[in-house]
Amino acid sequence: MKQRLLAAAAALALTAGAAACGSGEPSTGAGPTGLTVWIMDGSVTDELVERFETDYEAAHRDVDLDIRIQAWDGIGERVTAALASTDPPDVIEVGNTQVAQYAAGGGVKDLTDKIADLGGGDWLPGLAQPGNVDGRQYGIPWYAANRVVVYNKDLFAKAGIDSPPRTREEWLDVTAELNKGGDQGIYLTGQTWYVLAGFVWDEGGDLAVRDGGRWKGALDTPQALAGMDFYKRLQALGRGPKDADEANPPQHEVFARGRVAQMISVPGAAARVLEVEPGMEGKMGFFPIPGKTPGRPGTVFTGGSDLIIPEASAHHDEAYEVLKALTGEKFQSDLARTMSFVPNKTSLAHVLGSDEGTAAMAAGAAHGRATPNTPDWAAVEATQVIKQYMTAVLTGKDPAAEARKVSEAITATLGGGS
Repeated sequence: MKQRLLAAAAALALTAGAAACGSGEPSTGAGPTGLTVWIMDGSVTDELVERFETDYEAAHRDVDLDIRIQAWDGIGERVTAALASTDPPDVIEVGNTQVAQYAAGGGVKDLTDKIADLGGGDWLPGLAQPGNVDGRQYGIPWYAANRVVVYNKDLFAKAGIDSPPRTREEWLDVTAELNKGGDQGIYLTGQTWYVLAGFVWDEGGDLAVRDGGRWKGALDTPQALAGMDFYKRLQALGRGPKDADEANPPQHEVFARGRVAQMISVPGAAARVLEVEPGMEGKMGFFPIPGKTPGRPGTVFTGGSDLIIPEASAHHDEAYEVLKALTGEKFQSDLARTMSFVPNKTSLAHVLGSDEGTAAMAAGAAHGRATPNTPDWAAVEATQVIKQYMTAVLTGKDPAAEARKVSEAITATLGGGS
């Protein structure tokens, strides 16, 4: 391996110049083919990358891997510059909801003909869907993470509740029982819109839909309004602020005080709780966000990463083999066990079965979805109109009227573009 971790300054310097993007070691026929792979900081450990490189090069003597760890800061600009260059990396990790943006800009190889070879029929929907743009597969699912319910076992026992709820209605009943004696049944802020999205999807609605080749906001449909109504009922069973998201204040800090029975978060938040209050060790449990019927968890927003191959790579075949290994069962199992991520295929959920938090996350990921697959969706998030809509409804304004306003704002932001 030529480089293990690029310093932030060096990483930022990669935004320009063809030589800065690629491996700098094109194949001459006299030696192994040099392949450059960009992986994001936090996705893997050094030891896992080193083991993959050693094993892969041992099995592929004609390949010399150069795996470069990238800082998140400024990554969008660097990837965009790399895709526009004549010597890009050969494989790049990108956020699953970023694929549409990069594909729209051009320079990403269409891998639709590889779906069957990669076992695409078993991919997590929330990763596969955003990688598919206009019916073509540009992003290949790599790993996922999604929210679950983190609960305080002591408070559940105190309330006489010995098992997690199986449906959304049971969840409301259980939370009401927990919301006594000064405790909060749940800490849910008013602007946690990724959670709202799951409830909207459960009802058969969406945040935005494509209509006649144009995108328009869809939070004013009866289904979406039903999702908002459930959010309002659940949020009322705690004392979370109606005009803030889960970061203000950080919900793990509130949960760490020991008087909150539940919060909705990724399982990794448990580690942050322990940083604040080590006494919570062993007191936290996890279950998937309940759905409308027993036996089927609720729909959740699936975050995570896809892998792409730049069109300008000089080594498409070799790059594909590396991508195939990174998304294959062996590495996926290693990645899941090491990083507590959900593997890219539903059939690999058993890999996480021994860990309660990641097992709950995997169960939810099987019913995961992503935000509307348009490159302009990031602009919607930047306007914070969904957060403002939620606060308006939670503070007593007319849900239907507010839903019409936010849907119109989303339509305007998306430009009605295709």
